Amino acid sequence: MPAPRILVVRLGSMGDILHALPAVALLRRTWPQAAIHWAVHPKWRELLAANPLACEPIYIDRASPASLRAAIRALRMAEYDFVIDFQGLIQSALITRVARRAAAYGFHRSLVREWPAALFYTHALRTAEPHVVDRNMALAVAAGAAFGPAAFPLPQGRPEGELPGRFVLAAPLAGWTSKQWPLEDYAPLARRLREHFDLPLVLNGAPSSESVLRTVEGAHVHISTLSGLIDATRRATAVLGLDSGPMHLAAALRTPGVALFGPTDPARNGPYGKSLTVLRAASAETTYTRGSVPDLSLRALTPDIVFAALDAVLNDASRNARSNASGSLEPSAGAAAGDSIS
Repeated sequence: MPAPRILVVRLGSMGDILHALPAVALLRRTWPQAAIHWAVHPKWRELLAANPLACEPIYIDRASPASLRAAIRALRMAEYDFVIDFQGLIQSALITRVARRAAAYGFHRSLVREWPAALFYTHALRTAEPHVVDRNMALAVAAGAAFGPAAFPLPQGRPEGELPGRFVLAAPLAGWTSKQWPLEDYAPLARRLREHFDLPLVLNGAPSSESVLRTVEGAHVHISTLSGLIDATRRATAVLGLDSGPMHLAAALRTPGVALFGPTDPARNGPYGKSLTVLRAASAETTYTRGSVPDLSLRALTPDIVFAALDAVLNDASRNARSNASGSLEPSAGAAAGDSIS
């Protein structure tokens, strides 16, 4: 197939979309002339618009009957050589059935969140990779893509609002409150970053979160769209992340920093690559139940513990910067988007 027609299905969260990018990059690298369509929720438009992968999005919003009708028409008009479902839900598997396709690839029933989804695939992959990025890449290879290093092609983003010249970036709100670090702990952390590094702590969020973020004393609040977050993450000296989309964005861009984990498993959902240090209390128990308050294991990560981890990251970044300035060949911590991560 010199130029196959491919449909990728990954609707989910921002982190889910980011975790699928390396697999889709393998497809694009194997078939540069392929027509790759991506079934995705319209809220992730900015991740795919102007993306170097050059995918044609098919937007699906289940809350909009008009969006569903338009998506069904688009799926039925095209004729795909194969479809890949990276999501593993009944709703995503149904998309592979609606589409006119010769083959449908997905994960084995033991690996999907909703086992009936696997009944819709013509090829179901059983794989042992612990991290979801590696699983997705294995699924792309099973569909015929040539294996290669993980790359995260991303748009450049655009500047939005005022940002300091150097700063530590955090996005304190996550999809699940149980994955959030307590909001009251950001103020003492901001104070210590100012005192020891003369670095402001920038808290990023959507317009709907502004009133909550402004309750954190001593922090610089940055309200932006996703494009503004991409730009801010590229510019940040370091990041403090949670198990959420902004942290996975920082990992994709290889921005150094610290990732705080509580109830979810960093072996499966942690930052991909080596730019972020994971902090998780020994008391943490893995569960994917969506709690309404920060998990006790995240409360155990005190501002002192988090500052110590950031202190080590910032000192390493400073040493690397001095080494690079003196002519060392060691790569800097903030490599360009799309660089390989081994």
